[in-house]
Amino acid sequence: MKFLIDSDVIIWALRGQKETLELLRTLQSAGIPACSPISIIEVKLGAKSGEERKTNVFLDSLEVYPLDRQVADKASECITECRRKGTTLGIPAAIIAATCIIHGLTLVTYNTKHYPLAEIKFYP
Repeated sequence: MKFLIDSDVIIWALRGQKETLELLRTLQSAGIPACSPISIIEVKLGAKSGEERKTNVFLDSLEVYPLDRQVADKASECITECRRKGTTLGIPAAIIAATCIIHGLTLVTYNTKHYPLAEIKFYP
């Protein structure tokens, strides 16, 4: 099983939250965790002055799945599906969800409500 780490998990790891660091150590036994380019943008935009190096070192340790045409098409399908159900799915969450679906990844997030899609597999 391969894992995609959501932005919130990355942020908590960078803040040194013990539970999140233990979670990441557990996930590493299955291979290098991954993230979306969207998470890189979100995390870097939220980094405080002086945290850039630590943030970059952590992000460099993750595999990054590309935002390509297949992911873009799936993200738009996810947004459309949610709209039909009367639910809002933002573009960043749709891209992360689509990346998981296309690549068969399990999403590691503390915000499962941001991903109202039956196709998403969550950890645990």
